Amino acid sequence: MSFTVSIQTQDFDVRQELAALRAGDARVGAVCSFLGTVRERNDGSAVASMELEHYPGMTEKSIAAMMDEAKQRFDIYAARVIHRVGLLQPEDQIVFVAVTSAHRGESFQACEFLMDYLKTQAPFWKKEVTPEGARWVDARVSDDQALARWGIEARNTLAP
Repeated sequence: MSFTVSIQTQDFDVRQELAALRAGDARVGAVCSFLGTVRERNDGSAVASMELEHYPGMTEKSIAAMMDEAKQRFDIYAARVIHRVGLLQPEDQIVFVAVTSAHRGESFQACEFLMDYLKTQAPFWKKEVTPEGARWVDARVSDDQALARWGIEARNTLAP
């Protein structure tokens, strides 16, 4: 499978994605994955739904570039990033990141590196619908700090 990025509206099967990622590669001794879902509450408010927007083409290129960076930093064999866009409900899957390597340390680090990047730098915009109305979700200082430990400065942008 190597290094792949999918931006999609449809849901995905984690088990199927993990099987495909490691299929036919006997070198793999570790697989690390992260699954992000829509929470029912954020910043003290109930979340009825979340809508995610992106720039087609630019988003995929940006994530692919960060995957190239992960390959250079960590001894990994393959990685898969899936990010959903469109209208999502609480408990829906949003994002999936998985990495394979010979040993767990490299997989854990590369997976966390990719997720830290996605949270702060990938061109996605999230709008939540709450009882108080719709609101754009701002980047968190803690996400910027997580990215900074990898030596990358956050370049957050405003909502479209």
